[in-house]
This record gives sequence, C-alpha cells and structure tokens, in this order.
Amino acid sequence: MGDHAARSTPDSAPELHRFLAMDMDERWATRSPDVMLETFHWFRGEGFEHIVEDLTATPEPVVAEGFRLLPELVAPLLANSNQAVWLLPTPEFRRHAFDTRGSTWHLANGTSDPDRALGNLLTRDHLFSTHLAQQTKTLHLNAIQVDVGMTEDELCQAIAGIFFRK
Repeated sequence: MGDHAARSTPDSAPELHRFLAMDMDERWATRSPDVMLETFHWFRGEGFEHIVEDLTATPEPVVAEGFRLLPELVAPLLANSNQAVWLLPTPEFRRHAFDTRGSTWHLANGTSDPDRALGNLLTRDHLFSTHLAQQTKTLHLNAIQVDVGMTEDELCQAIAGIFFRK
C-alpha cells in the first residue's frame, strides 16, 4: 500500500492525499464512521490501477487478497465468477482478528480518544463489509461470511468449492 500511495498523485488519488494531510484524530476520532467509509481512499478504488499493474507484471498465476479488491472493479477483469471470492468478516470476527494480531489499539492509541477511534474504525469496517456483501450480491459474485466459529479447514473447503466448481 505504501508503494501504491507513493505512485499516486493528488489528481489520481485525491482522497488519499486528503487522508495523508489529516492528523490521527481527524482520521479516526472526529469523523463519523459513515464519513470515514465514504472518504477512505482505498474503499473508493483509488490506487486500484497499481494493483492491476503489479498483477499483470507477474507471469505466474497468483492469489490476490485484500480489501482494496472491490467487486465492482474486479468483476470486469474476470473470465468467470468462479475466479474470485470475497471473504466478509462479521463484526465479531473482525474484532477477534484485531485482538489476536495484537493490533486492536494500534491506530486508536494514536488519537486523543482511543475508545471512540476504535469504535469508529470497527463500525466503518462493518459498514464496508455490508457494502461488499451488497456489491457481490448485485454483481452475482461469490462471497463467504467468516465468523469466529468457522475453522480454517471449513473456510478452505468453502473457497475450494468455489474455485473448483465446474
């Protein structure tokens, strides 16, 4: 992401450059989760062209992963819908992932109101997952809801069932 941000200009990625100019409170504590969702550069597709450039420069087949791969941007690049699947974390899974990685308070602690910042971030991420669920449904793309109770084996089997569907 850092490389892609460095390759972006204020004209090609205006929301990214507005975000970079903000302090931590402006980014995470003082804006509402709705505004955070609407203005977050990667959720708006800024820099997607850099992902495509990187992937097309790779001669090997690859698995590309990340929240920046928006269904509306990826869909036109697919030969068929079984080439892609979106994993949609429940709010409980998202919090569990932060907690187990030890990154729950990483961004929030850089603000003057860590509790509010974390709440904003988690709510924004839930809104984003809801948006992805709507997009995948509208575009007839594959999505799997991931919850804390799902095992890695169950998730792998669900993904394989999509990629190897005939």
